[in-house]
Amino acid sequence: MNLAMNLDLAAAREQMITQQVRTWNVLDARVLEALRSVPREQFVPDGYQDLAFADTNLPLPHQQVMFAPKIEGKILQYMNIQHTDEVLVIGAGSGYLAACVGRLASKVRVLEFYPDLVTVAQRNLQRATCNNVSVEAGDATQLNVEQAYDVVIVTGSLPIYDERYQRALKVNGRLFAVVGAGEPMEAIRVTRTGANSWQRESLFETNIPMLINATKPSAFVF
Repeated sequence: MNLAMNLDLAAAREQMITQQVRTWNVLDARVLEALRSVPREQFVPDGYQDLAFADTNLPLPHQQVMFAPKIEGKILQYMNIQHTDEVLVIGAGSGYLAACVGRLASKVRVLEFYPDLVTVAQRNLQRATCNNVSVEAGDATQLNVEQAYDVVIVTGSLPIYDERYQRALKVNGRLFAVVGAGEPMEAIRVTRTGANSWQRESLFETNIPMLINATKPSAFVF
């Protein structure tokens, strides 16, 4: 990659941060530096390189998406990830969000349902030298909550809120989830305040694909 191309990419990345992320009130310097330091263009799906820094979700296999930069910035800022934190990310996508989390956290574990997306995310993360991020195949709806995390990020929507994810938090741990079966959905943060207590906050409205095998509302029968 020549110098001119590197400069063009750096300028496009900075424009993304200035015109999209910061205007959505994402101002945390550590978050902005994480977005700046991860080469987003290396994580976009094939055929979408020209939209690497665009203000839009990008399609991935299995009707999944790579979130728009401002959504990823919001998630990172609301989770307040510290350098000592252990983080669980449910849903790998292209691996970009996990890579950004890895710039902020001590250790990141990623669970992905689809084996081909596991392979894609692993390749992208290795290329970006994200050595503290691991990706494995698994169904998050079968999550073993005996292992506790400082932060849990669920990247697929939950038609019905599932308490097992908040139970995977350490005390003072934070959960990001999107809840709802139709538009708009509600992005929430849940903080574990004690052994058996949690605090829930509404963050913003959005619309994202449903988590694979998530519990759905019962159909109404006349």
